[in-house]
Amino acid sequence: MQPARLRQILEKAEGQRVLCIGDIMLDRFVYGSVSRISPEAPVPVLRQTRLASMPGGAANVARNLSSLGLKPVIIGAIGDDEAGKELSGLLGCEAHLVTPQARLVAGGQQLLRLDAEEAGAPDTSCEQAAITAIRKFAPTVAAILISDYAKGFLTPAILAATLEAAASAKVPVIADPKGQDFARYGAVDILKPNAGELAAAIGQPVTSDETAAAALSAALATLPAKAIVVTRAAQGMSFQSRGEKPAHVRGQAREVFDVSGAGDTSLAALAAVIIAGTKLEEAVTVAILASGIAVGKAGTATVSAAELIETAESGFRHQKASLIARDAMVGQIERWREAGLRIGFTNGVFDILHPGHVRILEEAGNRCDRLVVAINSDASVRRLKGPERPVNTEISRAQVLCGLASVDAVVIFEEDTPLELITALKPDVLVKGGDYTRDTIVGADIVEARGGEVVVVQLVEGHSTTAIIARSRKKD
Repeated sequence: MQPARLRQILEKAEGQRVLCIGDIMLDRFVYGSVSRISPEAPVPVLRQTRLASMPGGAANVARNLSSLGLKPVIIGAIGDDEAGKELSGLLGCEAHLVTPQARLVAGGQQLLRLDAEEAGAPDTSCEQAAITAIRKFAPTVAAILISDYAKGFLTPAILAATLEAAASAKVPVIADPKGQDFARYGAVDILKPNAGELAAAIGQPVTSDETAAAALSAALATLPAKAIVVTRAAQGMSFQSRGEKPAHVRGQAREVFDVSGAGDTSLAALAAVIIAGTKLEEAVTVAILASGIAVGKAGTATVSAAELIETAESGFRHQKASLIARDAMVGQIERWREAGLRIGFTNGVFDILHPGHVRILEEAGNRCDRLVVAINSDASVRRLKGPERPVNTEISRAQVLCGLASVDAVVIFEEDTPLELITALKPDVLVKGGDYTRDTIVGADIVEARGGEVVVVQLVEGHSTTAIIARSRKKD
């Protein structure tokens, strides 16, 4: 995803309230070093050097939402004990049950996970208090997240009340499930299991793109969820909305330091992008980016908006757009599309680059993951503009465009219009300047027929190639 587009999305989500409902936990990490084996039993001896405590479960989802610039509201349960008081101080919010976990870590590697918990459903009064809180907060938020760690807080009554309140408030619900009964989450907008959870729930393997696609289709055929996103670790994520085909998005290979809480991070990022009003494929792309950052940190870490943008920028920093032949461009776009990327397209002569061109290209780049710029050949320009144009050759014009951050590829077309090229490339977004209308944009009908988007960008007044040439001649 283009960094500018990511920045635009995060700015839209910033400050929005999100309701987190689920199991709240206290994660304790005991760090130290191991240099010997115990003489009492064949186990390593950990020499403790430091102890770190941080909110886990639904509370970690809330931490990640805060880190992304959103305002979370947590509904859960917390115990009236020492661990509960510690967790309450870290949260700064009301809750009723705690499930403290301790992880013993040596040299960056987890040795042991120790769970000290009292899992089980809340009593009737706590359950009713949670339902009352859900009904109170639902109308005030932009989305509701269900974070289930199978500790018992999410009873059928609480889940039903959540869906009812969300429907009444017309806000989306995203659920991170546990167990094999995914139907219990009802008609959530997005269900986000991992590959193992989805495989166990439907009894089908999720080990490749093909099996993931089959599993998604099978799950949607039997579950009331409106869409399913399955996280597949190093293989990225696969997703499918009801009535649409499965799709897959790859993540960038990264060194994994600690996977604790990476699912919480991806859930928060997914919600932030959905709140911004974007399509599911963009939300999945950002969720992969966020979880990739999280696994490179120790403990149940958070990821900030600044880190997301910086990482996106570093991914583009060493990339340079290329001039690609027409036939090769078709193949390149198919590879991008297979990776789940959104393809943008704009065209023109781009003879003398000016601020009007830059605005169109930046806006086009913000609307997609990969922007293809098609330019008229020299012969085409002479037919359209006269024998004195172009001022710059097609190769010179292409080289200038390839140097712009918003451009991912440049292709030259010989025809007077890009109609044949648009038909062959099948872009998802078609962008033109404000001197065009929807009815006069070549290829608009083709793009829209495929469910794509046609965008008209307002012109920058006082800037055009013709005017620049005229002023230059007047001075001469």
